[in-house]
Amino acid sequence: MTMETSRRNLLLGVGALGVGAATLAVPGIAAATTGTGPAATRDADNPRFTIAVVPDTQYLFDGDRGDPAPLAASLKYIVDHSAADNTVFAAHLGDVVENAAAGELAAAGAVFREFDRRGMPYSVLAGNHDINSRTDDTRGPSPYLDVFGPARFQKMATFGGATSGGYNTFHTFRAAGREWLVFALDWRVSAGTVEWCKGVLAAHPRAAAILTTHDLAFADDAGAAHLSEHGQRLWDGLIRDHDQIFLTLNGHYWPSGRTVLANAAGHDVHVHVTNYQDRYYGGSAMIRLYHFDLARDTIDVETFSPWLREQKTRNALGRVDVELTDPVNRFNVPIDFGTRFAGFAPVPARPARPAAELLVPGTVAYWRFDAPGDRVEDRSGAGNHLTRVTLDGSAPDSLRFTAEHHPDAPAHGSVFLGGAKRPARGSYLRTADNAPLNTQTFAKGYTVEAFVRLPADARDNHAWMGVLSRMGDGGDAGRTGDDPAEPLATLNLSDGLALQWAVWPLNRQGIATNWGHEMVPDRWFHVAVVNNGRTTTMYVDGAKLLRNPSTPAVGLGTVGKPWLVGATTYDNVVEQGFYGWIGDVRIVDRALPVDRFMTA
Repeated sequence: MTMETSRRNLLLGVGALGVGAATLAVPGIAAATTGTGPAATRDADNPRFTIAVVPDTQYLFDGDRGDPAPLAASLKYIVDHSAADNTVFAAHLGDVVENAAAGELAAAGAVFREFDRRGMPYSVLAGNHDINSRTDDTRGPSPYLDVFGPARFQKMATFGGATSGGYNTFHTFRAAGREWLVFALDWRVSAGTVEWCKGVLAAHPRAAAILTTHDLAFADDAGAAHLSEHGQRLWDGLIRDHDQIFLTLNGHYWPSGRTVLANAAGHDVHVHVTNYQDRYYGGSAMIRLYHFDLARDTIDVETFSPWLREQKTRNALGRVDVELTDPVNRFNVPIDFGTRFAGFAPVPARPARPAAELLVPGTVAYWRFDAPGDRVEDRSGAGNHLTRVTLDGSAPDSLRFTAEHHPDAPAHGSVFLGGAKRPARGSYLRTADNAPLNTQTFAKGYTVEAFVRLPADARDNHAWMGVLSRMGDGGDAGRTGDDPAEPLATLNLSDGLALQWAVWPLNRQGIATNWGHEMVPDRWFHVAVVNNGRTTTMYVDGAKLLRNPSTPAVGLGTVGKPWLVGATTYDNVVEQGFYGWIGDVRIVDRALPVDRFMTA
């Protein structure tokens, strides 16, 4: 069935927006939880972290018909794996129990002592089965509040505050190096609580907010979610106009599902409903793990029952429900977090750095492209200036200076080169015939670095284009191995956009080659090639690559010819110009550690 009114009709309570609610004191943002164990030692700067979600558990606490074991297994699993998963928070979505009875709530509260005892930060909110469903959050005292009121959470460092009635709380924590906020809102919030939420957001203007409540959206049988009547009130009164709220989580309805809505700022709000009480054993206390990965701009979501997982022998129903792998219950949510949060928590751009800061000892050439002109100065002071060369038949704008740059580049500028081959087209830059760099052998080691960005169509007729190369070939240097027409040193991109550093070292008759992996177009990257006087290692964005030869390769062969930026040669002929952007290029006559690269 697809209509909300046909689903769980007997479970729907009558709620209305009510009068105002005041706030309790608001402590600062938590960097750690109280208690001991893995939950207290999570990594607040790791770009990967997890939020655990526990939906409706009401049938496990249903008078004399329940069983707390599945929930106990789920909570224990969450804490036991909190170090490995970097689990920073857990949220129950309401309907903890079936009949709002004091005994049921006390039994559920006893299970949650696993979190209390081991320092796992969490929230619980009231569903319609936990309280009188015909009242809003101004209802006053209740058995639910006795067990899961603010007093339960106040000792946690993540606890931010509560409404005066105690039915709504908020929680803050740091993860992935930034501030996050979780609302845990009652089954039916009053108008005053909506205003309270606005005040909390205003007090934490840079926090990315997740709103949890019991009733906000329901899903059709295809897994597409739609706002419920109460959810529409929350959307209109709070969510739509507050860009900080990027994710909502609710239970109450089945089946599970999700949708994406656009808020007033035109940004995505991900709306998820999750509930498994209709499945075997009241849902077997299934949990959802939201694995945030800000490095990959993704949330990976999985759904399973720890209680069923730990059973050595499962019955036929348990074998089906141990883990849900359909697209509704196992999926990923792509979010460009930087862009999505830029409206309220922009990450400040790294400022440009003066050239002098990049002149580490041993710098023999440093070129940056933030000052347009026919000559690019060598900022190292060694006199290895670059001048433009344009291939016959090439357009005047085949070399142009731009403001595009890698976010960690020292200079906020680059040069775009519009090269091609068959026939050779484009422009490049070269040192003078008498530049000191031309004759250096780097026998004691070297570090070569560059920032590069490839266009989306870089695979089209641009195979083996060169970022940087040294003129002269193996034959000129008296080498007899491999192909003597290959240049003495070149940093290329293959037909598959894999990086290649190929050189004729001083101690070998053949070519020594380092290989990288396929590079992604339309994305800046930093490449560094480091030789310690014996072996050579290639890095991309500070990460050591795999295919680095162990055979010694000492220095670089030379016949005193120029270096080229944006081109390479074969048999001393430039066969094509580079196609793409090149940022700062630096050459140092010794091996540098990663923390001294230009990105540092």
